[in-house]
Amino acid sequence: MLTNNKNVLTWVDEMVALTKPDKVVWIDGSEEQLIALREESVAIGEIKKLNEEKLPGCYIHNTKENDVARVEHRTFICSQKEEDAGPTNNWKDPKEMYAMLTPMFDGVMKGRTMYVIPYSMGPIGSKMSKVGVEVTDSIYVVLNMDIMTRMGKDAFVQLGDESNDFVRGLHSKADIDPENRYICHFPEDNTIWSINSGYGGNVLLGKKCFALRIASYQGKNEGWMAEHMLILGVENPQGEVKYIGAAFPSACGKTNLAMLIPPDVYAKQGYKVWCVGDDIAWLRKGDDGRLWAINPENGFFGVAPGTNLKSNPNALHSTEKNTIFTNVVNNLDDNTVWWEGLDKNPPENAIDWKGNPWNGKTSAEKGAHPNSRFTAPAINCPCISSEFNNPQGVPISAIVFGGRRAKTAPLVYQSFDWTHGVFVGSIMASETTAAAAGAVGVVRRDPMAMLPFCGYHMGDYFAHWLKMGVSLGDNAPKIFNVNWFRTDDEGHFIWPGFGDNMRVLSWILDRCEGKADAVETAIGYEPNAEDINIEGLDIDVDVIRGLLDVDADLWKQDAAAIKEFYSTFGDKMPAALLDELAKLEKRLG
Repeated sequence: MLTNNKNVLTWVDEMVALTKPDKVVWIDGSEEQLIALREESVAIGEIKKLNEEKLPGCYIHNTKENDVARVEHRTFICSQKEEDAGPTNNWKDPKEMYAMLTPMFDGVMKGRTMYVIPYSMGPIGSKMSKVGVEVTDSIYVVLNMDIMTRMGKDAFVQLGDESNDFVRGLHSKADIDPENRYICHFPEDNTIWSINSGYGGNVLLGKKCFALRIASYQGKNEGWMAEHMLILGVENPQGEVKYIGAAFPSACGKTNLAMLIPPDVYAKQGYKVWCVGDDIAWLRKGDDGRLWAINPENGFFGVAPGTNLKSNPNALHSTEKNTIFTNVVNNLDDNTVWWEGLDKNPPENAIDWKGNPWNGKTSAEKGAHPNSRFTAPAINCPCISSEFNNPQGVPISAIVFGGRRAKTAPLVYQSFDWTHGVFVGSIMASETTAAAAGAVGVVRRDPMAMLPFCGYHMGDYFAHWLKMGVSLGDNAPKIFNVNWFRTDDEGHFIWPGFGDNMRVLSWILDRCEGKADAVETAIGYEPNAEDINIEGLDIDVDVIRGLLDVDADLWKQDAAAIKEFYSTFGDKMPAALLDELAKLEKRLG
């Protein structure tokens, strides 16, 4: 046993009695144990070792074809009251759900080994970190949790011998049956049950399940926030670093921003950008009254397709050792990996993600699944922040929201104050692209990029944001909105994006320090076009003026859509945000 904590031991005993494994292995996180597990996983064909010279310590894994992504329609929030889950979550009564799942878990690990995984979300020794224990019948889960969390006996040191404040995660691959696949969260019990999936997003229970759905509920009750946000630090030539938290819906360049490489005009002056996190931030008011953030994760669970030396070199370099690749192409000529968008040289002698022989030159089918993944240690990232493991976290100067809007949202604007900033986050939206299912150009609201991940009623979530602002007072970070995706009439992006987004971050941080002017508009404060540095870009100041243009008619249409969206939250919608909407309509005339 790795712990004397009676709460943990009792719960693990209950899970053993329920699932009836042949053997129970406690994961201590030691390299000896991990080496043995990797060898066993290779021996049973669950993973395959890759070229040790080109990709040291790396492995490839394929999921079943019916098990390749998060399953939102089978993801449930099981709170006592339906209204506590809210209209954006699937709700089930906890008693009903336990009654349905218990027979499915009964004896499910017969003939299998149960692995007991203690892990810390956040640095060991931090007051901001939380502990989870996941029991699973999958070595793949153990090996991924080792990369994604601080896994092993130190997590029990973090928990202590008396505490009951740990998240209980029960997972079984069972039969990977999509008709009986459930990912269920019991926020009032600190519990997650997941069955019939082997895909990371559904089974690495520390990730979205704990770090967002359960943690957002904990944060509401305990006075902190769990957010779907990257954290980055911008270092100026004097060596001072300011930190930004930023939330974007999927396909809006989140990982690219988290690992941004400054353009030459900034790099030559000595500016640097440091990645603290690419996906999740836990935020608390510090002893100094400011908002502080940690990245609760220890690795990156990134989408492989489209990741390359041009789009995101830091992400690609992060995958060069000790990484697990899932559902990508295995190049048999040198036993390495490939995916669409990696380079222009698809292998001709390869195995595709379904396990079939694949020739990239002749095959009409894609070799890698569009949602294929890499699980890479954060420490591999060339721009990982020196503060990554700081138990205090980092102080946040600015919060940035963003979406993908062709015409409506300008390149950047600042909220009038915190309450207006919460409004700006609550109306976040993206327009669907051809890549997404369904019609192109449909506006999808995704408040704070948390729509699929908020573990309780979104109206209460907005109220919690407002309350945090009151608590922080004058120390609250400034709130901004960006849109890298404005298009011209032919549908081409106008702003260059990628590293050049540094030019916008620069104005944002200058605003936080009172060093830049702004123009008041109907939607918020905007930069003077001349204050966005365009040195070295093939665009002039008139293009920037166009990118900052606020079309009142488009915003009036948007305001009507926001009103409709807000109505879904009923009487839990905070009056302060309805008031912000009314004020916006008034300013638009």
